Amino acid sequence: MKNGWLLKQARPRAVAAGTLLALSLALPPALAQSAAPISAADTAKNELFHRILDIREQSRFVPDKALAQLLKLAPEVGTEAPYTQAELLTQISAARMRLGQNEEALAAAEQVISYGKTLRDNVIIAKGMLAKVYVLFAQADVKAAHRLAFESEKLALATSNLALRTQATVTAGQTYAEQGNFPDALVKLQAAVDMSRQVNDDPAMLPAALNALTTLYTQMKEYDKASATLDELLTESEKLKSPGRMAIAKNTEYGLAIDSGQPKRALRALLQSLDLERKLGAERMIGVTLVNLADSYLKEHDYARAAQYAAESLRSTLLTGDKSTEGTARVNLGQAYLGLGRIAEGKKSYEAGMARYEQENNKPDLQSALREYGESLERAGDLAGAVSAYHRERALSNELFEAQRQKSVLELQEKYETEKKQRQIELLSRENQVKGAEIDNRRLQQRVWWLLALVFALASIVVGLLYRKVRHANAQLEVKNMELKAQSTLDPLTALYNRRHFQDFMRSMNLQSDQRDQHEKRRAQHGDDIVGALFLLDVDHFKHINDTYGHAAGDVVLKMIAENLRVALRETDMIVRWGGEEFLAFLPAIPRHGIDEIARRILVGISSQSIRYQEHDISVNVSVGFAPYPLVPADAPLPWERAVNLVDMALYLAKAHGRNRAYGVRGFNNFQHTSMEAIEQDLEGAWRAGFVDLSVVFGGERVEPPSEHSNVVPLKRVLQEPGH
Repeated sequence: MKNGWLLKQARPRAVAAGTLLALSLALPPALAQSAAPISAADTAKNELFHRILDIREQSRFVPDKALAQLLKLAPEVGTEAPYTQAELLTQISAARMRLGQNEEALAAAEQVISYGKTLRDNVIIAKGMLAKVYVLFAQADVKAAHRLAFESEKLALATSNLALRTQATVTAGQTYAEQGNFPDALVKLQAAVDMSRQVNDDPAMLPAALNALTTLYTQMKEYDKASATLDELLTESEKLKSPGRMAIAKNTEYGLAIDSGQPKRALRALLQSLDLERKLGAERMIGVTLVNLADSYLKEHDYARAAQYAAESLRSTLLTGDKSTEGTARVNLGQAYLGLGRIAEGKKSYEAGMARYEQENNKPDLQSALREYGESLERAGDLAGAVSAYHRERALSNELFEAQRQKSVLELQEKYETEKKQRQIELLSRENQVKGAEIDNRRLQQRVWWLLALVFALASIVVGLLYRKVRHANAQLEVKNMELKAQSTLDPLTALYNRRHFQDFMRSMNLQSDQRDQHEKRRAQHGDDIVGALFLLDVDHFKHINDTYGHAAGDVVLKMIAENLRVALRETDMIVRWGGEEFLAFLPAIPRHGIDEIARRILVGISSQSIRYQEHDISVNVSVGFAPYPLVPADAPLPWERAVNLVDMALYLAKAHGRNRAYGVRGFNNFQHTSMEAIEQDLEGAWRAGFVDLSVVFGGERVEPPSEHSNVVPLKRVLQEPGH
């Protein structure tokens, strides 16, 4: 898994350029003294202040040496200006945080804030708040860090300190990017670059802003813009004559190259960066670069070299206390071990790395890691482990998808409520105007009787117009209500029903209680065994499509599948977008013997399509799980939720056994010797034991199980089936 280069840029830590990080230090008595505030211009002339800034640059790469120098300066600041005192404490704190002393870091950040409040100086307060933001990131308190980042930016922008305003704007832009809000992030970081060009007393500020903007363009897959910004970043870094700054720029070049499909350039940039970092002795940066080297070799399937670099990175991060990079190093080491066939060691290392993502609440990286985990286990032959990893990934994917859907609905609701309130205000305003006109009319009647008839006529016209406008407003309100109802039941991308609508439908139908009566009526009407059916399908290698062609291509694929399902199924069938790349279909009445044919029709209908997207032909397959509904293991049918869960397990058997196929649960046998709970825990085992009757359909060809138990397809035969 690619580490860290995005994380390190999005969270300005050991390698984030142009950022002042405060770490804790007990405030020396001299710093506790109050000095008369002076201007920033006076401070710029202060020799000690510039010595501190020089050490600040060293602190980014060798914080232990920088800390020793800063501590020696502490006794000298007693008579210095407040900005010099605050800067010294900030930089001592920065060095301590880079050494992993986060508790002391947080205490120091609070001291800088307190010192600024004592002097009523917003520059010092904002500097301390930004310092606290970075410490909170280091402690994985992401929510608090995001909130404080925006507060500190608001305060910094109210000051005249251009360097501080640029730093705060970069931090706010990176925070928006980490939240996935790329439009706002782009506005902030472009503004930060413009501001940094005007900062004359800190030449590192422009490379810092350019570095953040290059990273954002890469995240947005705007590779041409990222490349142009990177060129300027490399030029400005070269001007600084700083090996450390150039190493940071080379790490950013790696991120762009690896994401834009230039593996040779990416590897070259990493090796150049590693050479610079080792000459500097920048151990924390070395750990990040080694992780990314391991990732590069993983993509080339060179598992031996990947394991070597991942192990080196792990040793480095354990020395520096960089927990986030340590987590990614463990994930990469686990993936390399799995590739080498060392399954037990690989799973142990992989799980340890993902535990760090869970601690940081880093759900996007955790989802990506789980998907890669399942694919690695599948290649290693651990099919049970792969199914478990896919289940965990899908659950997280559904959680993220539902959160995004709820956010969209809430935004729509908020917009609707705002418009409704505005209409109410306009209506009240008109009513007040009418009442004022009526009062004026009464006074006029008393003075000028001969205008009475004209006044009544005008009043009638006003009331009529108002009545028409009220009717029009009510009609618009009804339209908005209908739009809101549609938004709450339909998926905006595919125009299929969403999960919530399906759940409400199943509850309202109360199928569990009256299904048998309906079943008998259907048999009497049709003279056949008529049942319902559930189909759950998932796009094969959907992440690869997104990574290769972009998320817009992924959206085109999802729309194509939705359209194919409409063609393959009937208007009376309910088709649902179940999750990110998952679809569910509920067919209320079909012949039992025709269920497998519908599964084959779905597989063939989708796999026969080829999507033309930006001069690329994209082929798409799906895996399917299906079953008749209701499923009756004994005397009582399964609740629909458990039936869907069983179909979901069949889907993941299809994925684990090769994809582009459908696994269907036909029914149950010898149920007196097992239980539903046991079947749900291990569907494949129950199949092997003869308790579950499964059918398997391969991309257009149905495979009947030729064994002594006609209801069991031997797993070995399915895996050896030629041509699939």
